[in-house]
Amino acid sequence: MRVFLTGATGFIGSAIVRELKGAGHSVLALARTGAAAERLAAAGVDIHRGALEDLDSLRRGAAQAEGVIHTAFIHDFANMPAACETDLLAIKAMGDELAGSGQPFVVTSGLALLATGHAVTEDDAPDLRSAITPRAHSEFATLALAERGVRASILRLPPSVHGAGDHGFVPALIAIARQQGVSAYVNDGANRWPAVHRLDAARLYRLALEKGRAGARYHGVADTGIPTRQIATVIGERLGLPIVGKARDAALEHFGWIGNFFGIDCTASSARTQAELNWRPEQPGLLEDLAEAHYY
Repeated sequence: MRVFLTGATGFIGSAIVRELKGAGHSVLALARTGAAAERLAAAGVDIHRGALEDLDSLRRGAAQAEGVIHTAFIHDFANMPAACETDLLAIKAMGDELAGSGQPFVVTSGLALLATGHAVTEDDAPDLRSAITPRAHSEFATLALAERGVRASILRLPPSVHGAGDHGFVPALIAIARQQGVSAYVNDGANRWPAVHRLDAARLYRLALEKGRAGARYHGVADTGIPTRQIATVIGERLGLPIVGKARDAALEHFGWIGNFFGIDCTASSARTQAELNWRPEQPGLLEDLAEAHYY
């Protein structure tokens, strides 16, 4: 299958490239810059120049493929509404091009802000009225494409997608611990984070592309919920730093922009995803991976 992939140079996207090529698929990758195009060409993929904000380029890319995987997102935490609006418009543009084709369209979403008081399942939907789930509109726009003849599905990722080369939340926590001289958690650290290794996530994207069901939500979750105190403990032990709890107000000052995220309590199940797509996480869990030298 020829697959149009956005976000192909990213931490997850680059793993998806290798996963797709290893399974015999060809990749047409969106490249915003010349440097990105060079890296992608070196990885043996075809290049499609464009950007998330260039809707015509997205339509042209989708038109040249037999399936689409959308992982790109503008991670501007200072202006998330605008980033989510860009994401929504990109999904609609590619979805319009795919309408009536029956082709697969796998769209990335997140789990971090879907705390429900129970382990989030594939049945749980975000609240469109809630300001804390800004990507909710992207999810509903994607699933609506199933009614227009697109095999569209959502793949939700946890707050930690980890592995060598990670530049997300966990490296930020490590950098803050080094800067502050302590490895901290919020309150008693009982709040939990789900997690998945990037290679397991990449394999799930391929499976969703190949046999995902129209209108489905899938969960890329291996660790269903790790207490954040355990995350802070591994970081502190690895760096030789004290491990301390911070009251929420002090934590926001200590952690800065990541403080609210590290205080989230979210657990999530992937039981239905694993059964439906025959996906089994095989890579190290977050705590095991976090002890490895590549994080330090």
